[in-house]
Amino acid sequence: MTDLFTLPARTLPLVLFFIAASFVSIAQEIPTEPAAISAGESLFNNNCRACHRVHEKLIGPALAGVTQRAPSIDWIKSFVKNSAALIASGDEYANALYNEYNKTQMTSFSTLKDEDIMNILAYVEAEGAKGPAVADTTAAPADGQAGAQDAGSSKYLNIIMVGMVIILLLLIIILAFLISAVKRFLDQKDLSAEEKELVHSPITGGSIMRSQGFIFIVVFIVASLGFKAVINGLYSIGIQQGYAPKQPIAFSHKIHAGQFQIDCNYCHTGVMNSKNANIPSPNICMNCHNQIKQGTLTGEGEIAKIVRAYETNTPIEWVRVHNLPDLAYFNHSQHVNVGGVECQTCHGPIETMDVVRQHSLLTMGWCIDCHRKTDLNTRGNEYYDNLVELHGKASKEAMKVGDNGGLECAKCHY
Repeated sequence: MTDLFTLPARTLPLVLFFIAASFVSIAQEIPTEPAAISAGESLFNNNCRACHRVHEKLIGPALAGVTQRAPSIDWIKSFVKNSAALIASGDEYANALYNEYNKTQMTSFSTLKDEDIMNILAYVEAEGAKGPAVADTTAAPADGQAGAQDAGSSKYLNIIMVGMVIILLLLIIILAFLISAVKRFLDQKDLSAEEKELVHSPITGGSIMRSQGFIFIVVFIVASLGFKAVINGLYSIGIQQGYAPKQPIAFSHKIHAGQFQIDCNYCHTGVMNSKNANIPSPNICMNCHNQIKQGTLTGEGEIAKIVRAYETNTPIEWVRVHNLPDLAYFNHSQHVNVGGVECQTCHGPIETMDVVRQHSLLTMGWCIDCHRKTDLNTRGNEYYDNLVELHGKASKEAMKVGDNGGLECAKCHY
């Protein structure tokens, strides 16, 4: 029997190399550090969540236990980076997945590094160990439900106010009838001259309404209300809060971002590294709608419109909802990627909207107020160390965006 000690000297280094390589492959373990799991969660939400869940099948398979099902970690990396090449190579497991899921080819994520994929697997393993989530029936209502409750409360309050006004008018009418009846009753009595003068006072409702003082008060109130309406109208110029135009395709954020929890970054790909969030092109929609095609066979329905746009390479003419004036500069990546601002901060509960509407004012005053109140995100950024130290010597309050130049005119106007 041949062993390491009987091999030729020139062969021994080569054998040791392959043994070492085998140990490196075997020792390749999924990271368990909280930082890796957190990074993996972010990567999973941005890249995988549109088609995958950890515990349930969606467009693709449930990912819990994927490291046990797949041939190897290296196979997973190859499949994630270029599934088409692996399928074309004749790989048995890759082709089995391809055929099981109606020959749906997974998007290639060639920009993901090995470390990124390992972090995603770390997150999947951590979530898989927790088991499927149990619905919390005692949880607080969602934003949409809370909004509906607020709207219902406001509606009932308006009804109560109208009812109170009607009751007040009825009481005034009843009081007028009572006064008239009392006067007729007293006229039948033998009254003195002073008593008759008191009963038939010259000051009546008609005389009050014809008096100069009453006319002045009425004119003043009407003029004040008119002036206020004009001022409010001037202040509302250029403000489109609540604007919800009809779109060429009835896309529902409530279904996609709410029900299926597709991360905003998956469709609006520029939000993390660009001034604009950008509207997704039809090919991004077709990543999922290659399989979800209700109504496409008959040429009807909203998905059929997407398919036609994709097949004819025709842009979808979406109507812009959020418009800022040309004189104002806004950068999504600075707010979302650097500042860590959530989409809902400016766009409201977008995951509850069937029709997108402008939720916030988006005025200069609204932006400045946010800069005055929002803490500056300095975590893990050495650039801010000296600034935070200097600010701490001058103030006990947290450093705000406005303290770092967020109120300077040239930040947004230049």
